[in-house]
Amino acid sequence: MAFMLCWPLFSSGRQAAFLAALAPGVNIIRMLLMGLGIWRNEAMVKSISRSGDYRELLKGPLYYACTLTLATSIFWRTSPFAVAAISNLCAGDGIADIVGRRIGKKRLPYNPNKSLEGSIAMAIAGFIASIMYMHYYSTFGYMEESLGMSGRFLLVSLVASFVESLPISSELDDNLTVPLTSLLVGGLVF
Repeated sequence: MAFMLCWPLFSSGRQAAFLAALAPGVNIIRMLLMGLGIWRNEAMVKSISRSGDYRELLKGPLYYACTLTLATSIFWRTSPFAVAAISNLCAGDGIADIVGRRIGKKRLPYNPNKSLEGSIAMAIAGFIASIMYMHYYSTFGYMEESLGMSGRFLLVSLVASFVESLPISSELDDNLTVPLTSLLVGGLVF
């Protein structure tokens, strides 16, 4: 998410979004090379994957890098879509995993692999991050700051958190379902 703090440093030209997207775009190439076994870096694989298997990089970590690259190059800093997708993926999903594993006690009836505490933490963290970036970008004149916008960010975070809690997110990978849900719901409400 620190990457988004740098967006105002770029010019207002359309090419600026593509230049900014180069940073996460390079990670797409790295994930592909390591995930296919072409480039070996065991320390990187261990730090990025949960299982230590290099092929895992072709799933969640690759989707993560793709989300950052696409949100940057297509939606950029004036779009609440980009803010919602990245905030729910980075802050929301990241906190959900930590809270769910450490203090998650109440398992969800429709998905025993997820906890109520993790889902609530995801919605809160995604919403707070979205609000913080809305305020940050509004100080530069890139985005409207309003109570209505805040309500829409809350709705997107709640729906993204619900979709992440579904069993399908374990099958498809939540690094794919969370940003897609954020973009789809964002497209309906923003």
